[in-house]
Amino acid sequence: MIIFTNAANASIKPCYAHIFIIGLLMIFNQAVFSQEPEKDSIKVAELNEVIFSFNKWEQQLNEVPNKITKISRAQIMFRQPQTSADMLGQTGTVFIQKSQLGGGSPMIRGFATNRVLLVVDGVRMNNAIYRSGNLQNVISIDPLAIEESEVVFGPGSLIYGSDAIGGVMDFHSLEPRFSSDSITLVQAGALARYSSANREKTIHADLNIGGRRVSWVSSITYSSFDDLKMGKHGGQDNYLRPEYIQRIGMSDSIIKNADPRVQKYTGYEQVNMLQKIKIRLSDKLMMQYGFTYSGTGSAPRYDRLIQYRGGKLRFAEWNYGPMLWRMHNLNFLHAKKTALYDNARLTIAYQNYTESRIDRQRNRVNRNIQTEQVKASSINWDAEKKLGRGQLFWGAEYVHNNIGSAGEIIDISTGNKERAVSRYPDGSKWFSSGLYGSYKININNAFTASSGIRYSYTGLDADFDDSYIPFPYDNTRLRKGAFTINTGIVYRAGNHWQFNANIASGYRMPNIDDIGKLFENAPGNITVPNPTLKPEYAWNFETGVAYRSAGLRVELTGFHTLLEDAIVRRPYSFNGQDSILFDGTKSRVEALQNVARATVWGLQLSTLIPIYEGFSARLNANYITGKETDETTGDGEGRQVPLRHAPPFYGNLALAYLKGKIQLELNTIYNSRITNSKLAPTEKTKAGIYAVDREGRPFSPDWYTVNLNASYRLNSAFSIQAAWENITNQRYRPYSSGLVAAGSQVVVGVRYGNR
Repeated sequence: MIIFTNAANASIKPCYAHIFIIGLLMIFNQAVFSQEPEKDSIKVAELNEVIFSFNKWEQQLNEVPNKITKISRAQIMFRQPQTSADMLGQTGTVFIQKSQLGGGSPMIRGFATNRVLLVVDGVRMNNAIYRSGNLQNVISIDPLAIEESEVVFGPGSLIYGSDAIGGVMDFHSLEPRFSSDSITLVQAGALARYSSANREKTIHADLNIGGRRVSWVSSITYSSFDDLKMGKHGGQDNYLRPEYIQRIGMSDSIIKNADPRVQKYTGYEQVNMLQKIKIRLSDKLMMQYGFTYSGTGSAPRYDRLIQYRGGKLRFAEWNYGPMLWRMHNLNFLHAKKTALYDNARLTIAYQNYTESRIDRQRNRVNRNIQTEQVKASSINWDAEKKLGRGQLFWGAEYVHNNIGSAGEIIDISTGNKERAVSRYPDGSKWFSSGLYGSYKININNAFTASSGIRYSYTGLDADFDDSYIPFPYDNTRLRKGAFTINTGIVYRAGNHWQFNANIASGYRMPNIDDIGKLFENAPGNITVPNPTLKPEYAWNFETGVAYRSAGLRVELTGFHTLLEDAIVRRPYSFNGQDSILFDGTKSRVEALQNVARATVWGLQLSTLIPIYEGFSARLNANYITGKETDETTGDGEGRQVPLRHAPPFYGNLALAYLKGKIQLELNTIYNSRITNSKLAPTEKTKAGIYAVDREGRPFSPDWYTVNLNASYRLNSAFSIQAAWENITNQRYRPYSSGLVAAGSQVVVGVRYGNR
């Protein structure tokens, strides 16, 4: 099915409080003056939903003290996101930043990148080169091959270890299904889709063949995206793409863009494949092997291609090379009661990840290429055991990363090649090990309490190559341990009310990107390695209340997170100098350092309201704000400045209809503005991607879009979809994004599926 969102309007200056009030009054009016809704006409999320991600085992949602967003396959198939980043953004609870079309960096409660964790089929995707800048790795996950996904808000370090400070995004890919009788089970799915704003062409197919003891599932998706066209109304002229660089003969020529709304050089291609086989070795023992492949073509980094220096475009080329992710996953599940467990799972995984960066400045013949490869091995043991009215969860984990990093310069006029400085120390190693235990008990029908503890031990080894830059150190060795705890309580008051409270700690160990990276983070700024880093540690306090009745559901969650020894990029001294010559430019030296103390707090509201005979409404609203210490004042005290990854107030409001063969949704997506005074200092250095206020200072404007989505089921297997996104053709750029979002577009598709 097809649903997308998008666009914004800066020419119309709406008051979002008024929009919310009007929308809620309309919903209230319908609810009050309508008849009792038909319970079979609408699918609603109940508090007793089953979730898996919180302790890696099936649990009732109404026994979990954390806020969790669950994404079902039915929702994915209706909304039809182009990437998994779009899938998360469509929930209205996760904010997505994009530096380029081939990207998408999730922000969760003021944290992002290597402070949030990606998990696929029980295996952590985060590796030793996940950076503090924006990450696009989530697009490697094929949304059309997802069975379901869950977002756990708040620290998940108890179960998942390092990096899970802001939250955990847990993805479960398609599962092989067995036949229930002697007849072989055959299920198939296919999809074809076209979107006009970037001329997206996506085709997908999946097949499941299952016997009683052996089953197999296969999935493949191919997508091609052309240059993205932005909206027409609102937004400032500096959002436009008036010119671009094209190589003509032996020179770089600046070409006038025939349509400045087309973001020249944003298109890319992607292929995703999934293979799984499941074998029932016995009534108590199951084995499953899975292979996942994701590969993109070269993806131009748009925010760099629109940079100017001296009044002219700076880069003739700036591409992420093919991003390849391959994962082998062997899983054993033993469902037999023993003295130590009732159910146990052993997961052995190997991932091979490759990425590269390719850039060349205008009128220069040297093309710089940096290539990284990470080989990640992991083994996890997870078990659960019922003890009286309670349940014990325990497990162990070991992860090891080998990092290869190389630099190369190619003279495009002669073809000559030479070695160059690498982004990371080549041959670096990073490892993490951990033991955890957690206990949950239903004290009575109203109260559930849970508590747990984990100890992790992490290390890294890196040798610095001074062939190109005279590093003042030869190597670094890090060995650190960390305890994390989690304790929470759930109170279910009667049949309608639920109250939650939770205290959790989280941590993030420095990785190779933190300690060993050498790169230009902005024009005139160079980030150098810092081997003296130590872990950052977080405490999160969270309370929530939920109400449900006859399909109505309202959830309100408040949270406050304190991050100590936060690793942030700040001015630094390299060989006693505050500036060095890098790539022909005198650049200010910076490094990641443990010099900040960050605080994040906010409120999250989610509602689902049945109205009348198939009609329902939903609302998601997120207020998140934060501060961190800026130690650049020179007075030794520092000052509190806005937190970089705290997004503006955002959410969505939708009216949906589902009855018989028809499914419709009219929705609006909204973001408030961030004024210059509330913009993080690191964002103010990126003036090229922001609008300009009356004083000539960068800021992020408010915006909203209106979108209409429709699906019609022809029969039990075939359906057609259509969507009109960004109906009013607004032009907007989401906070911190280099890419301007899609303008008004039509999406059409057809889907077959009997799964």
